[in-house]
Amino acid sequence: MSGDLKNKNILISGASIAGPALAYWLNHYGFNVTVVERAAELRKGGYRIDLRGVATEVAGRMGILDQVKELNTAMRGSSMITAAGKRYVDLNDPNIFGMRQDTDVEIMRGELSGILYNETKDQTEYIFNNSITSITQTHEHVTVSFKQGEPRIFDLIVAADGLRSNVRELAFEKENTTIKHLGYYVATFTIPNHFDLDHWELSYPALNKLVNIYSTGENQEAKALFMFAAPATDHGHRNTAQQKQMVIDQFKDEGLAISQILDAIHDTPDFYFDAISQVKMNSLSSGRVVLLGDAGYCPSPASGQGSSLALVGAYVLAGELAAASGDHRRAFNNYESQMRWFVRANQQLGITVLKEMVSKSNTQLWFQTTMLRILVKLPWKEKIFKRFLKEMQQTVDEAANAIELRDYARYTRHTIKSDPV
Repeated sequence: MSGDLKNKNILISGASIAGPALAYWLNHYGFNVTVVERAAELRKGGYRIDLRGVATEVAGRMGILDQVKELNTAMRGSSMITAAGKRYVDLNDPNIFGMRQDTDVEIMRGELSGILYNETKDQTEYIFNNSITSITQTHEHVTVSFKQGEPRIFDLIVAADGLRSNVRELAFEKENTTIKHLGYYVATFTIPNHFDLDHWELSYPALNKLVNIYSTGENQEAKALFMFAAPATDHGHRNTAQQKQMVIDQFKDEGLAISQILDAIHDTPDFYFDAISQVKMNSLSSGRVVLLGDAGYCPSPASGQGSSLALVGAYVLAGELAAASGDHRRAFNNYESQMRWFVRANQQLGITVLKEMVSKSNTQLWFQTTMLRILVKLPWKEKIFKRFLKEMQQTVDEAANAIELRDYARYTRHTIKSDPV
């Protein structure tokens, strides 16, 4: 255990995955943590997310892995469909169509967020329905103004508020930040379960676009994901009507089944839309402010690694602050040094997966659909699929394990339960 901690009072912006995960570790190392969240309550929606490689090890060290596994989506299979909704390929091995190892776990984003919140709410001050409006730094502290309430003084600020980070915009020079558009947009929302899906997903590939629908049980509701190629445009980050119209314009002529799915976009309670982008920073810190998760190194949804990066980043940042007894300069430098290759590998993964995920030509689309039709009719198709996907699986595994976790246990000031991985 280290001596007296410097900079004990830490403000985290964002209560999704990265923020509460960081709060968990900071609490155990003896820091005082406040989390401010723009939303009025914990966000319960969202799509499914993967925890892979070292991220599952972090979840085990937190003692939440068993809870995560209990809420595993337990998807049983996947089918390819035509525009009319007819299934023409069935895949019954989730490890194949999801490119997962046995230790990887898939869970709904809102479920993981809820676990992390419940693990931290008794030791953490959570402030909902509020946001940071200004940051003033000195050598000793940071004065923060909020949309609601009086200004407050903290020792450090952590931006865990996502791709469109408000704190990053307030505290970092614009030339330090690059948001790289990867050429696609994505929308997700809840739809009626017209296909009677039960732990099953459907995929509809088309030229420069795709649709994915799934349900994690015999529910009346399902989730839909629409992805499409489009150049970067000022789509209005908070203009939901304009975003919905972009999706409708892209998919309205794709056939009856797709139109039926698309009809739900008007009344869905949890519409999400954004560009598929990556965040690249010259530095992850600016004085007493540091970036965590998507705010600092979003790998894009195509990588499937955003939540894993958030969990691992939270573990490393908190551990380095504890190891440095709160000396933020030393801790921030070590955090960035440790995360550098892990971030780079997973951002490259996002680019690689995106190239394979969406067909860029009619020839590529023909091969994607026709080859699958042929392969599923062949004997030993599972072995053929595994061999066919072996290179991509290796790329995913290497990125998911591209960091060696340090052991910060000796700096712990409170008991940490842990689960076997």
